[in-house]
Amino acid sequence: MKLFYGNIENNLVTINDDEQQHIIKVLRMKEGEEIHVTDGKGNLASGKLMIEGKKAGIDVTEIKNNLPEFAPKLHIAIAPTKNIDRIEFFVEKAVEMGVSEISIIITEKTERKNINIDKIRKQSIAASKQSLRFHFPVIHDVAKLSDFLKNTDPEHTFVAHCHENLERVLLNTIPSSDKYIFLIGPEGDFSEKEIGYLSDNKIKAVSLGSQRLRTETAGVFVAAWNYNKMI
Repeated sequence: MKLFYGNIENNLVTINDDEQQHIIKVLRMKEGEEIHVTDGKGNLASGKLMIEGKKAGIDVTEIKNNLPEFAPKLHIAIAPTKNIDRIEFFVEKAVEMGVSEISIIITEKTERKNINIDKIRKQSIAASKQSLRFHFPVIHDVAKLSDFLKNTDPEHTFVAHCHENLERVLLNTIPSSDKYIFLIGPEGDFSEKEIGYLSDNKIKAVSLGSQRLRTETAGVFVAAWNYNKMI
C-alpha cells in the first residue's frame, strides 16, 4: 500500500503539498497508479493517482470512515535527551508500535530545553505512514513536569524511575486498562524531590526490570509492552 497524508472532508480528498512534491519529484510515480490517502483521523481514501503539471491528486474510488483505533491507548511523557537523535529514534519506534500520544516534558535534570516540536511532528507523520497507521498520534507542545500533571488522570498514570530505595511495582503487575500514561525521566533520572511530588499527586511508580535503561530505551520498552497487548 502506498499511503500518503492529506485532508478528507465531505468526500473531498486533497493530498498534502509536501506529499505531492514527494510523489512527483522523489517517487516519480505515474498517473493511474493506485494510491491511498489518510487524514490521520481514522479516515482512508483509495483511488488512482492524477497528475496535472506539478500537482498530484487522487481519483477517489472508495472512502472508509472511522476506522478503529489501537487499544489500549498509550500516552508517553518523556524528557528530551541531550542528543536529540535519541529522542527522535524513540518517537519513530513508539509511533510504529501504536503510541497514541507523546509529550516532551522538562524536568529538573533536563539539559536540553529547546525542542523543534514541528520536526518531531513531521517524523511522527512519516512513521505513521510507514507503519500504515490511519490514526496519527498526538504530539503535544513541550511542557514542564508540573504543568503536564495538571491535566493528568492519576488513576491511569505511572512513572518509571531507577531509585531502588523507593517503592515500585513491576510493570507486568499493572492492572489491565483501556489507557495508560507513562512518565519517563531524563539522563540521570527524576530527582527524589520530583518523585516525591509525583507520589503526592498519586502517581504510581513502576520498575522496568533489573537493567538500567537509557531514556529512549525505556520509552521504546513501554511502547513495546503496550504493543504486545494489542496483538
